[in-house]
Amino acid sequence: MTQRRLFVTTALPYANGKFHIGHIMEYIQADIWVRFQKMRGHEVNFVCADDAHGAPIMIAAEKAGQTPQQFVADIAAGRKPYLDGFHIGFDNWHSTDGPENHELAGQIYRDLKQAGLIETRTIEQFFDPDKAMFLPDRFIKGQCPKCGAKDQYGDNCESCGAVYAPTELKEPYSALSGATPVLKSSEHFFFKLSDPRCIDFLKQWTTSGAVQPEVLNKITEWIAPGEDGKPKMGDWDISRDAPYFGIEIPDAPGKYFYVWLDAPIGYLASLKNLFAKTGRNYETFMADPAVEQIHFIGKDIITFHTLFWPAMLHFSGRKVPSAVHVHGFLTVNNGEKMSKSRGTGLDPLKYLSLGMNPEWLRYYLAAKLNAKNEDVDFNADDFMLRVNADLVGKFVNIVSRSAGFITKRFGGQLTHHFDPAGAALLQTLTAASEPLAGLYDQREYGKATREIMALADQVNAYVDQNKPWELAKDAAHNERLQQVCSVLINAFAVLSRYLAPVLPTLAREVEKLTGLSLASWHDTGPVRAIAPYQHLMQRVTPEQLEALFEAPPAEQPAQAAEKLDSDPNLLPDLLPGGEAIAPAITIDDFAKIDLRIARIVQCEAVEGSTKLLRLTLDVGEGRMRNVFSGIASMYKPADLQGKLTVMVANLAPRKMKFGLSEGMVLAASHADEKAQPGIYVLEPWPGAQPGMRIH
Repeated sequence: MTQRRLFVTTALPYANGKFHIGHIMEYIQADIWVRFQKMRGHEVNFVCADDAHGAPIMIAAEKAGQTPQQFVADIAAGRKPYLDGFHIGFDNWHSTDGPENHELAGQIYRDLKQAGLIETRTIEQFFDPDKAMFLPDRFIKGQCPKCGAKDQYGDNCESCGAVYAPTELKEPYSALSGATPVLKSSEHFFFKLSDPRCIDFLKQWTTSGAVQPEVLNKITEWIAPGEDGKPKMGDWDISRDAPYFGIEIPDAPGKYFYVWLDAPIGYLASLKNLFAKTGRNYETFMADPAVEQIHFIGKDIITFHTLFWPAMLHFSGRKVPSAVHVHGFLTVNNGEKMSKSRGTGLDPLKYLSLGMNPEWLRYYLAAKLNAKNEDVDFNADDFMLRVNADLVGKFVNIVSRSAGFITKRFGGQLTHHFDPAGAALLQTLTAASEPLAGLYDQREYGKATREIMALADQVNAYVDQNKPWELAKDAAHNERLQQVCSVLINAFAVLSRYLAPVLPTLAREVEKLTGLSLASWHDTGPVRAIAPYQHLMQRVTPEQLEALFEAPPAEQPAQAAEKLDSDPNLLPDLLPGGEAIAPAITIDDFAKIDLRIARIVQCEAVEGSTKLLRLTLDVGEGRMRNVFSGIASMYKPADLQGKLTVMVANLAPRKMKFGLSEGMVLAASHADEKAQPGIYVLEPWPGAQPGMRIH
């Protein structure tokens, strides 16, 4: 097998805040792929960096009374607990404010200028009269000129993906002060992305297999000519005016590179920094045509990574990405948008602080991820089921049911005289190596974990057929007992190797147990003896999940005002009832929700839950509905029986631990449940009847 030379990155996190769960999902996805490639014997350089520049950081640092450099350094100092906590093994972590990035950004700019793809233009730019500064794109918000979505940023629409100039926004306002910006003239530098050379190159590169088909469909729309015959995608403004924290454009005092020009160059800078630390030659490595440059990114930054970035690299004479792997967002409990105030956020450090095993999350995400640009949903019930039933019940249980017998009866020694069924089982497991390798390589982790669990099912069927606990009752069956348990421990070692990219810490514990190295994907031989067995993984408890999603105390108005002052993106997020008003919807959006009057025919406590009541509801449709509602802290079942209430009648049924829930009862509560406890079920006025729709 030819050794691959890989340069792998994840998107650079902006250095103005802590990691969120979306970062962790992306890092885990990339880390699994990197660990697999290293197990296959390939050379992998896995790097990332803090995206350190831009007006938001400059403004936040000023409010904090720090230099931008110190502000970024403080943020960077908090990265380690996340990365170590979830076993994410970057080979290097750097900053886009490092000297390597300053040097490379200047070089790439000069090369693009030499290629005739940089030009200057005098443009009208939004200026905040209250703050006396030109407004960067992200500090101008308004209505998207393409789809009409409100509160969109000044460079691209998060709703429809359109790219545009800030001056095209409708009803613009300054996200810094709320003032209506005025137009002022300024000289700016542009990368001529609409140049026919760029368009021809992008058509070739995007159809080369470097992006997923669903991503290509979107890119094709941007490259395609509009009604005027020109590409819908215009030229790219790559400069910003002082004051600005960033890299100054060569020979242009007071002008700085827009952060999205130097940010992806940070990938190269981090690699160069790594090579300097390890005594390798960066230029020689990047000049090797065999080197593959792989990026893992989220779907919100496709334009920068599949249009601007490859064109910048190509026309500056550099290697272009071999692949840009785009993933979707992480949602919670059947697609619900994350909200800390509602207790639907998933805080990575809180997860770790509760003693929850990071490899539970690594496995769960792996079981949900595939090679497509699709959202991933974290469902608490599903999480518990997959970890407890599959990871612990199917996989870890194999060794826990066999290792004790080997240690106590046979001094830890295994036999290799397997019965025909055991030998055939092990042969089946080892034959799965290359098909599973193909799934890992294609990032089809969900398929890989399903295949591995299907193999675990075969192993557990062997356990049930041979019943080692029955064999252990009679010393006359010792030889057979040793034989069966030896098959099981070898089977567990094979499955552990297959799961090692996902569960690196458990794999190290299996190495200690079996004496085998699991650092290579290739089989290293049978297990000859084991050390005394210690349990490898505990089960998830309902209490842990309840604590994980417990809403934090609501911020007091003074705290909210302080946050609002430091982060302009929070302008709309005032806190009536302890949380922000949700984004505006249309009457068509509201019409999709079918609210109906329902009578609570029966109400009862749910055994095994302190929060839920089981409601039997009559919605006037000739049958009863079963709904679980987390209102047990406020109501006794007798208080609700016979009452009218309001329910969401067209909510998709949700399978819960305690049964199927066929809707949702409406109730009100304050976001800060500790400071203002209570949840109040809505009750219609007399005269309303079951089945009536709320308009």
